[in-house]
Amino acid sequence: MRVTIDGAQLQVAPDTTILVAAAGAGIEVPSLCLDPRQAPFGACRVCLVGVEGARAPVAACTTPCRDGMVVDTRDDTARRVARAVVELVLSELPEPPEPHTELARVARELAVGEPRWRGAVHAVEHDLRHPYLAFRHELCISCGRCVRACDEVQGAFALTATGRGFDANIAAGLGGGFLESSCVSCGACADTCPTGAITEISLLRR
Repeated sequence: MRVTIDGAQLQVAPDTTILVAAAGAGIEVPSLCLDPRQAPFGACRVCLVGVEGARAPVAACTTPCRDGMVVDTRDDTARRVARAVVELVLSELPEPPEPHTELARVARELAVGEPRWRGAVHAVEHDLRHPYLAFRHELCISCGRCVRACDEVQGAFALTATGRGFDANIAAGLGGGFLESSCVSCGACADTCPTGAITEISLLRR
């Protein structure tokens, strides 16, 4: 199939998503819920792009290319919505994300600075009961990547999503922490976390 992304014409295989096609052309589309090791989820709405003829921006990670499709990854409406999503995420955190995290990088790519509004922020809550992993609940943005890494990549099924809306978060086991769960200490959750909510304890002690 032939598609055009930001003016570049590409040949792509059937069922190729816009995000994969763009990456093949060296065009990076920001995302927060995507890990290449996992099936596309389409939850964060940060990877929105414009498609000629579409009534609204579409999620690049879950939208397959079609022959003759014309995509604009810099579409004004798509970028405005993506920036607003990231700004809302940042507004709920008690502190800015650490510069090395994926969330901080995406915020820089979208030119999102200090949130323009401040509402409720998550209370600081650290779970340090695991010998290797620290869980800083206040930095969780409920992207679901850690749960899916634990389930789909490792097969340990140690994590679960809890709550809804502002109260949404992640729990290990039945709330008793990592040590009372089926966690095998593989670190897949920390490796995929875009905010540093789950990280190695040793990194906190530096």
